[in-house]
Amino acid sequence: MRLDGCDAESLFEKYGGLTYDDINLLPGHVSFGLEDVDLGCALTRRVRLQIPIVSSPMDTVTESAMAIGLALLGGIGIIHYNNTVEEQCAHVRRVKRFENGFITDPEVLSPNHSIADVDRIKKEHGYSGIPVTEDGTLNTRLVGIVTNRDIDFEQDRTKRLREVMTTELVTARKGITLQEANRILRESKKGKLPIVDDVGRLVCLVARTDLRKNEDFPLATKGADKQLLAGAAISTRDADRERLAELVKQRVDVVVIDSSQGDSDYQIKMLEFIKVTYPQLDVIAGNVVTRRQCESLIGAGADALRVGMGPGSICITQVTTAVGRAQASAVYHCARYAHEQGVPVIADGGITSSGHICKALALGADTAMLGYLLAGTTEAPGQYFYEGNVRVKRYRGMGSIEAQLEGGEKRYFSQRTSIPVPHGVSGTVVDRGPLTTFIPYLVQGVRDSLQKLGYRHGAALRQALADGELRFEPRSPSAQIEGNVHGLHSFKEPTLPVR
Repeated sequence: MRLDGCDAESLFEKYGGLTYDDINLLPGHVSFGLEDVDLGCALTRRVRLQIPIVSSPMDTVTESAMAIGLALLGGIGIIHYNNTVEEQCAHVRRVKRFENGFITDPEVLSPNHSIADVDRIKKEHGYSGIPVTEDGTLNTRLVGIVTNRDIDFEQDRTKRLREVMTTELVTARKGITLQEANRILRESKKGKLPIVDDVGRLVCLVARTDLRKNEDFPLATKGADKQLLAGAAISTRDADRERLAELVKQRVDVVVIDSSQGDSDYQIKMLEFIKVTYPQLDVIAGNVVTRRQCESLIGAGADALRVGMGPGSICITQVTTAVGRAQASAVYHCARYAHEQGVPVIADGGITSSGHICKALALGADTAMLGYLLAGTTEAPGQYFYEGNVRVKRYRGMGSIEAQLEGGEKRYFSQRTSIPVPHGVSGTVVDRGPLTTFIPYLVQGVRDSLQKLGYRHGAALRQALADGELRFEPRSPSAQIEGNVHGLHSFKEPTLPVR
């Protein structure tokens, strides 16, 4: 029987540069339920995720809150470097400390600190339940703990902690196992369990919230040490070797060499330096859009490739420089070559819906990097405000003039210049709510797609792509209109359920 549509190789040979919207996937046979779809995937040669979603290292997308939220849900966040080394390391540290069994470097206060200091820590780090030691460090004896229960109804936020803290403490001795510590937490019904040494000095904490997270987030992306995984971006500049050294001290799990054009002497030298100096660290290189670029970076040791040049919603590289490639074509050709070398591919840019994630995976990508879709979530940096009665957040390209003036020019091969060339714009995106609502919505869309295509997991999808069994069809402009809402006098945009 003659198959409908065409295979990917024939599609791109005939039609050249195609975007996600230019193609449709033809359905297969459904023989399993949505719950049977497994979205586990490779981020790099050695790092695996439970869902194929990675956040972009942009200063309006990924800091610690985004990285924590995505890791809990099975993805990973890549923390931007448009900041100081200390600030970027602090974000990585927050992710690594967030769910750690034993919290080995907890925030500590002294009896002379005030309730306002607890408020500050809660605002900066998102937690309360602060241990109190004699001098506010880990070097002296534990004397109390202050929790929300102690301070929620206290009007005077300048009041000293010695006046409000709880001094009748349930503690455990250094050397206790995590399993035993969790048992004590359950039986004592306390929020925090301080672990002390022989003379009563605080060694670490175990938190009930971490115990609950293990139950609430079964897909959480963790390493062998049971800590959440975190990624961070660096530039190709020699100065960022010092940044990298500090990130490694914070136990960062993967680094992204962030460059708009990845096939350069600068990136290859940085990549080779990392692989020699930190062989245990996986490196995502890019960005690339051609096989030749892939060959250069894989040859230098890349553990994954980031594909995309110009397709982002806030990117104008193709307008400014006339260099780049339509994203569907870039993902297909790069993934085809990279997979022959055993290297995973990240589709970066041009994704505005769960359907685009599905198309990226169908074209060979292992994961999708999101910027636009995540910039409006609660966990993205920045504050909400109203623009024309719509609740929005600011979103800007790292190649925008504003971002370049604050450090984003490191993605480009020049020092600061009096004539910055814009590769992106600044704008706003609508409120998308918390990740705990939005990511499951996207993920369910991807599962639905794989079910309709007839494949239970990404590996089967990629094999069907390679064998020519996965069928595609180009879409005319009229077909694109037909495939979306049309013909109505008015309609209401679908909204996510509030949890």
